[in-house]
Amino acid sequence: MADESSVAPSAIARVSAMRSDRGKTLESVIVEEPLEIRIAQREVETRVAITMRTPGNDLELAVGFLLSEGLISARGDVLQARVCADRSLTPRQRANVVIVELADSVLQPARVLDRRFTISSACGVCGSTSLSDLHERGISRVPTARRTFEEEVALIDALKPQQRLFAKTGALHGVALVDEHGVLRFVREDVGRHNAVDKAIGAGMLEGADLAGWTLLLSGRVGFEIVQKAVVAGLSSIVAVSAPTSLALELAQEFGLRIVGFAREGRGTEYC
Repeated sequence: MADESSVAPSAIARVSAMRSDRGKTLESVIVEEPLEIRIAQREVETRVAITMRTPGNDLELAVGFLLSEGLISARGDVLQARVCADRSLTPRQRANVVIVELADSVLQPARVLDRRFTISSACGVCGSTSLSDLHERGISRVPTARRTFEEEVALIDALKPQQRLFAKTGALHGVALVDEHGVLRFVREDVGRHNAVDKAIGAGMLEGADLAGWTLLLSGRVGFEIVQKAVVAGLSSIVAVSAPTSLALELAQEFGLRIVGFAREGRGTEYC
């Protein structure tokens, strides 16, 4: 039900540069492009977000974003995710617009559609930023993490070798979802941590995976909205190479999510 028939812009560009150790050279830099996310329902299209992202896995990003913000709650809510086919736009413009078609039964909360979203790649969506909002949406406490603290910390070492674009450019965040068997699934990269998480969760949703009890590996810090996305997806834990914020910990404690920060070289700090 996902259609990526339009070719997305490349994730890497080659640019001229001057290096102190070798003079003129060509360097690989990560591409950053705007992505417009629209929902379509009953032949009506509505723009709900614009985000700066690294091209690639755009349909997953859109679906993951809609899930975390409460516009959808299950795989059956999505009829199709596709790239815009409007021939009045240039190929590049079309590639930067994703349309998610929703089932007629999906009710759209007016507070979300009235607000719309403009997202930067650096910070998250200033959207559902209260504990009461998640409770009102019926979000439950997450399953208790089954792995030990030591097992969780050990998982992070498997993430960096999977960050292929980061290895070429040094300018990306990486995430991965780890299933109940300790297998890395849905490894995704993006200039924004939030986008990378949305891509991974969206990939799992589109594949029909039950993410309840899984672990999120994260290459950066753990902010409130990262925790929000994990809670909505039903994940049990986040293991990150950096630290959490106070509000992130408050939300994690409320919903029973384990947070492990400063995970590297067999060491880490468990907060919740």
